[in-house]
Amino acid sequence: MRYVIDPNLLSEFEAYAKMWIPLVEKFGGKHHGYFLPSEGANNIALALFSFPSLAAYEKYRSDSLQDPECQAAFAFAAENKCVLSYERSFFRPVFG
Repeated sequence: MRYVIDPNLLSEFEAYAKMWIPLVEKFGGKHHGYFLPSEGANNIALALFSFPSLAAYEKYRSDSLQDPECQAAFAFAAENKCVLSYERSFFRPVFG
C-alpha cells in the first residue's frame, strides 16, 4: 500500500500503522512492515504485507469491515486525518 499522509501528523500515522500490523496477522497475512518518510518526500509512506492467495486477501478485506479492532483503526485515521489517500498495488516476490 502506498499512502499519501499529512507530514504534520506523522506520529499519528505511525500509531495507525502499529494498529494494523497485528490485525493483518490476525487475519492470516504476514506483515512486512511500514516504511515512513525519512529522506526525500515527506508525505509518502508504504506498507508491505502478503497473504497466501488473492482469495485470502479478499476474505481479509471483507472480514476486516466487520471486525471491531479494524473498525477502531479505520476510525482513528478518519478522526485525525493522517491519511490523505492511499492506493493498493499487487506484486509477486522474486527471491534469488
